[in-house]
Amino acid sequence: MKSFRLFLVFCLSPLVCLAGEIELRGTYQGDNLYVKNPYVDSGVGFCVYEVMVNGMTTTDEINSSSFEIDLTRYNFAIGAPVHIVLKHKDGCQPMVVNPDVIAAKATFEIINITVEDNRLRWSTTKEAGILPFIVEQYRWNKWVQVGEVAGQGIPGQHHYEIPVRLHSGENRFRVRQTDSFNNRKLSPEVVITNNEPPVELISNKVSEQLVFTRSTLYEIYDIYGRIVFKGINDTVNIAGLNKGEYYLNFDNQMSFFLKK
Repeated sequence: MKSFRLFLVFCLSPLVCLAGEIELRGTYQGDNLYVKNPYVDSGVGFCVYEVMVNGMTTTDEINSSSFEIDLTRYNFAIGAPVHIVLKHKDGCQPMVVNPDVIAAKATFEIINITVEDNRLRWSTTKEAGILPFIVEQYRWNKWVQVGEVAGQGIPGQHHYEIPVRLHSGENRFRVRQTDSFNNRKLSPEVVITNNEPPVELISNKVSEQLVFTRSTLYEIYDIYGRIVFKGINDTVNIAGLNKGEYYLNFDNQMSFFLKK
């Protein structure tokens, strides 16, 4: 019998391989699966002896060198969860030719997106599979991830919200999804202005602690561009840093400080 290590060579996401089984989990996208089904090592009979879809044994004809798992007969809605198990004999390894057809896709469309009371709210339609929504805010000349919300991944209208932190001045937000095909789907940007005065750094020459005039999101980088601290606070303990110059992002500003 082949070892577990050898099974893994043939098993790629969304597949999980067990001894005598290949397991696939994903979402229905309207396509069927195709399987290469070799003979067992003895040459008598084919490798796969049972296929189950969401706990039900299929009636597909599997006694051939290749066969189709017909998902259309189950009347799944697009985005519905699909769990498939191929049970096979020892001494052989079937192969699912197109496992990517049940992978979730970034297909959402935005109905509306707003920021109110320090909360980002958005509504979607046409989701096709469970993927996280990554919430991004434009800060420091780049898009910064500031939150994550699990998508529902099924047809219909869905509503989401998450608290966000506004920096001084103009704030830009968006949400995105990235699927297993590396396709990235972006929402329109939403823009809101915060009239609070800018956060200030009390001193940029310090030995123990950075102090801001109020709590702020911040990032600290060394001279090689490596991030050493990030967080949200009105003070940052820098006693453990080596002496020297560091880059500092906070509020909507890009600055620096000298660790003495």
